[in-house]
Amino acid sequence: MSGSSPQSAASGWRLNLNILSIVVFNFVNYLTIGLPLAVLPGYVHNHMGYSAFWAGLVISLQYLATLLSRPWAGRYADRVGPKRIVVLGLFGCLLSGVFYLFSLLGDAIPLLALVMLCAGRVILGIGQSFVGTGATLWGVGAGGSMHIGRVISWNGVASYGALAVGAPLGVWLYYLGGLGLLSGAIIAVCALAIMAAIPRPRVKTAVGKQLPFSAVVGIIWRYGLVLAFASCGFGVIATFITLFYDDKAWSGAAFALTLFSLAFVGTRLFFPNSINRYGGLRVSMGCFIVEAAGLLLVWQAATPWMAEIGALLTGAGFSLVFPALGVVAMKAVPPQNQGSALATFTAFMDLSLGVVGPLAGILMAHAGVSSIYLAAAALVLVGLIMTLTLRRQALRRQASGQTG
Repeated sequence: MSGSSPQSAASGWRLNLNILSIVVFNFVNYLTIGLPLAVLPGYVHNHMGYSAFWAGLVISLQYLATLLSRPWAGRYADRVGPKRIVVLGLFGCLLSGVFYLFSLLGDAIPLLALVMLCAGRVILGIGQSFVGTGATLWGVGAGGSMHIGRVISWNGVASYGALAVGAPLGVWLYYLGGLGLLSGAIIAVCALAIMAAIPRPRVKTAVGKQLPFSAVVGIIWRYGLVLAFASCGFGVIATFITLFYDDKAWSGAAFALTLFSLAFVGTRLFFPNSINRYGGLRVSMGCFIVEAAGLLLVWQAATPWMAEIGALLTGAGFSLVFPALGVVAMKAVPPQNQGSALATFTAFMDLSLGVVGPLAGILMAHAGVSSIYLAAAALVLVGLIMTLTLRRQALRRQASGQTG
């Protein structure tokens, strides 16, 4: 028994390296999102002279394009294979840098420069959905369908890590050489990623008649809705924890965000096999309990350390919800429809994060900042109840299959 342990550890390392060699393309994808993230709002508002509305719109266009292009990314991945869609998405990320450069050429005409920036953001959003969906499916094809949860987890670590690195790096590059140097860095890193991706072997795509997209949505929407409820906790921590601290006259909101991020990444790194061992729905249920406890602790926080522990628990709880539910959602459809399933499932999170901000803002204006954490905890508990229902239905189907 002890002799098999080093062998299994070695095979585990090989599996992780195999997955990471593909997940790195999603790291590049999110790096191109992170690099201009902290630069463009100020650039549009201060340098170009547009209002805060237009500065916000330039950023939001990317998220809207990602949401709308998710279904197309999934369908295309199912038809032509994930490698091709990753390369195509990386070209989109590269083109976003090209359009940022074009905006400099049109600097004398502010409207033209703004149109170029907006075009770059839309193309980046489409590229994000293509690379994100394709890299996950490519990783599943390379690592095997039994490791779907691990692939999704590593993709999440790569994306959040890239955003964490990209934002300060983008500010530094902008300080050194302005938007031109920042755009050049985006173009260069994407070009290197494309050259690294093209020689890599493809993975086989599943053959067979594909379900209509409406049928895929009919299967996936319950899992997607549960994910949307879970995402509310992430949304209110990431967006409003600074305002919460200001309302309490506390300092250290950035530290609470750091704890949230560390818990999110650490949970995925320390529990890579939990989904395979206990099943996606059971893991999700445990995650919902931890996330709700964290949000309730923030709601009742009387001291900064209570809010910090609450943020930590929220990050830890939310961390495995996406991969745990994603495993169940992707296995609920035929292999030839897994791209569409993943893209549809992810779109529910995009939609949730887009809706949470304004709705939480309205609630906050009427009931105070703390109320949004109570509301988010309630929605997470709704997600827990839905997950319990899904698990009971799955066990019932399993029992009827055994008896039949």
